[in-house]
Amino acid sequence: MSRRRKGNPVSGWVIVDKPEGPTSTQIVGIVRRLLNAQKAGHAGTLDPLANGILAIALGEATKTIPFIMDAEKTYRFTVRWGVATTTDDAEGETCQTSDVRPQKPEIEAALATFVGDISQVPPIFSAIKVNGERAYDLARAGEEVVLKARTVHIFKAELVKVLDNDHAKIEIRCSKGTYVRSLARDLAQKLGTCGHVSELRRTAIGPFVESLSIPLDKLKELGHSAPARLTSVDILRPIETALDDIPALALTGNDASRLQRGQSVLLRGRDAPILSGTVLATHRGNPVALTEYVGGELKPVRVFNLP
Repeated sequence: MSRRRKGNPVSGWVIVDKPEGPTSTQIVGIVRRLLNAQKAGHAGTLDPLANGILAIALGEATKTIPFIMDAEKTYRFTVRWGVATTTDDAEGETCQTSDVRPQKPEIEAALATFVGDISQVPPIFSAIKVNGERAYDLARAGEEVVLKARTVHIFKAELVKVLDNDHAKIEIRCSKGTYVRSLARDLAQKLGTCGHVSELRRTAIGPFVESLSIPLDKLKELGHSAPARLTSVDILRPIETALDDIPALALTGNDASRLQRGQSVLLRGRDAPILSGTVLATHRGNPVALTEYVGGELKPVRVFNLP
């Protein structure tokens, strides 16, 4: 007999406006406790010094995490010119300085060269594994860390404001796997100086934007004063919110039951020609399964076990 999970079978997304300080894992733990959820996970880590959108999946929504991980992300960050650090952000120790301070036209021209596919080397203080070990663990132990360059895509990069001679605020929209710290480091080098990220905020990840988020302090306040409100529509977003870009198909009760049993569903008539790839199967407006449309059939890939 399988062990019964502790907590309630809560399913959906909670979009937290993460403050600076706590880790992403700590935020997940807080949300899970506040909603007494059986299962929780996040879609994309934010460093402790970063703030902004942290998408947390509860229950069956954890099955849709990969779709948010693969989604575009938007960041607004501040670069401090003239000071490089060991971590490429404000947490590290100074390892290089420069008297060069780029001006607005130079920054805008340099940023334009980073739009499109670019190659970047991740910071050595990152969660990438090297021979089974996290890069940041090796770096903290004083070991030499050599990471390979990877290709990422920058959809948009613009200078928001020159704050002062030493700081500039920049916004980018990018693909998964992009390291803002590496971008700031490489941008500074292109401008003939050095630099690091002194402030970082994620303003969007896939369909989740700031207007859908709730500050952590407010979430805690609601949890302590009115726990029942935490599962309201204003806080808990439906599972399918993460699947906005995936075509949905409404099924009959019989076909929905087949998918839930792990069986394929044969499509007939006009439904078949309009579908391809991943399809969200629904019944009476509720998600039933993520499926793959192959050869005229919907084959279940992830089945949602909702009450």
